[in-house]
Amino acid sequence: MGWLAAGDGYEVALVEGRVAAKATSGRAAGRQLKSLPKALKDHPEVERLRRFAEWLDRHAAACVAQVDTWMVSALPVPTELVVRVWPDEAWQSALRDLAVVGDDPDEVGFLRGVTESGELRVVDLDGETVRLSPRTVTLPHPVLLADLDDLREFAAELGIVQRVEQIHRATWRRPADLDAKATQVSEFAGGWFPTRSALAARATSLGYRVSGARATCRVRDGVHTVEAAMWIGEPWDYQASTGPLSWHGSDGRALRLADVGPVAWSEGMRMAAALYAGREIEEETGA
Repeated sequence: MGWLAAGDGYEVALVEGRVAAKATSGRAAGRQLKSLPKALKDHPEVERLRRFAEWLDRHAAACVAQVDTWMVSALPVPTELVVRVWPDEAWQSALRDLAVVGDDPDEVGFLRGVTESGELRVVDLDGETVRLSPRTVTLPHPVLLADLDDLREFAAELGIVQRVEQIHRATWRRPADLDAKATQVSEFAGGWFPTRSALAARATSLGYRVSGARATCRVRDGVHTVEAAMWIGEPWDYQASTGPLSWHGSDGRALRLADVGPVAWSEGMRMAAALYAGREIEEETGA
């Protein structure tokens, strides 16, 4: 975005998401000012740029949230859609460097760009830049990637930083020796919080929904939608501690742990671990 005239002797523009000003006359002509002059604080152009900056922030957050949903749910995304949104900087930032899979589920690469002819430019694990043009691509959840360690190592070599947490996302794999009838996990139970509201606030700040006495995370795992739920205490409780974690089907019934899919298991455990990590720990004092 270019500089816009604002008042006598000034121009304004958005610079790195903030309204900046520069003088057009006097000794400082042509130089960007360190702060916005008082004369411009309520100028219509400044207010318009502020509102536009707020919209850009909301748009960028919405793009990240949508791409995160595609990744967590392993939803197939039309290649044409990726190509069409790529020129938008917010979409490009959210999509760039994500691991993608085309027609061959064993061929994974990092998305680096798109071509004018509508193909995706992807760097594969051999370091080669290849072009993909499948009808749809998948942004796989990391727990589904067989070569996750190799991808992490290769990403470090390339200096890849993902806006949407994917390959470095914390993952948990379901143990093979589960009780066949068990429906709850207590690994992250017992995390004490001074108030129930503090525990609920932590859940919402991490992006999880609080419903009644539970923090929840809804995941599309394969063809089913599963909701992971962790007990955080009744709304009227003063103090609270994290409770057991369970998974529920679309009918609300608790699932046996053996029936929970890999993505739902990993995301549920990720939520539970994140909530538990915020607990208060009593410091031991010496005798």
